[in-house]
Amino acid sequence: MKKTVKILIIAVALLFIYAPIILLFIYSFTESKTIGLWTGFSLDLYGRLFTVRQLRNMIVDTLVLALLAASLSTVLGTLGAIGIYYNKKWLGKFTKSASQIPVINAEIVTAISLALIFSFIAMGRSYGALLIGHIVLCTPFVVLSVLPKLKQLDPSLYEAALDLGATPAQALFKVVIPEILPGIFSGFMLAITLSLDDYMVTAYTKPPTMETISTYVYGAMRRPSHSYLAELRALASIIFIVMMAAVLIINVKASSKIKKEKNKNI
Repeated sequence: MKKTVKILIIAVALLFIYAPIILLFIYSFTESKTIGLWTGFSLDLYGRLFTVRQLRNMIVDTLVLALLAASLSTVLGTLGAIGIYYNKKWLGKFTKSASQIPVINAEIVTAISLALIFSFIAMGRSYGALLIGHIVLCTPFVVLSVLPKLKQLDPSLYEAALDLGATPAQALFKVVIPEILPGIFSGFMLAITLSLDDYMVTAYTKPPTMETISTYVYGAMRRPSHSYLAELRALASIIFIVMMAAVLIINVKASSKIKKEKNKNI
């Protein structure tokens, strides 16, 4: 009875979370402008994502920005996490605490601060300002993803590599980095998600002529008659499926790795 109640609670919770997404996915296969009105099966919404120039440019610009911001944030966040972990003195503790402030800070504060700084240095609303803003937003989360993997790392491995003749750089790239790769990859995926999802920082730093998914959705909701609002159902469905596939692949690989390690120990 207890097991049945637990399963029922989990099922209700999952239904509550995913019901809107499932509904959105179902109605992405019809051209109806309103969810709840089925006008027949159609893939036209998906087709227009890649044939309408405005939508295509918006998607490409968002993806390019997310990949650039995530890549640079991953490099900076990984180096920062390594520096924090191996610096046991007050500087490491201070940097660790400082890196966590943007995570708990209200995003509107970060967005306004960045906008004021870019205006002060005459950078204004430009692509460079937008990219830097996304890097500032994503890097602390990469640090939080990498630090736990560094704590799980056997500290004697790095020292052993140095004793065997490796330079500090060789020990870093051949011993430390391979061991923390899962954390680095998790941070990279998290950075991409944050960049794709961000509205506040983007709205305050982007060039006037550029649109990302978040800013376009906001504009489409304000002016539904002048925007491709229905096509956003197809776009949301694609993003959800891609993210779900990535999560499943990561979990399957992690499970297989754990099984292999158990078999070796046996």
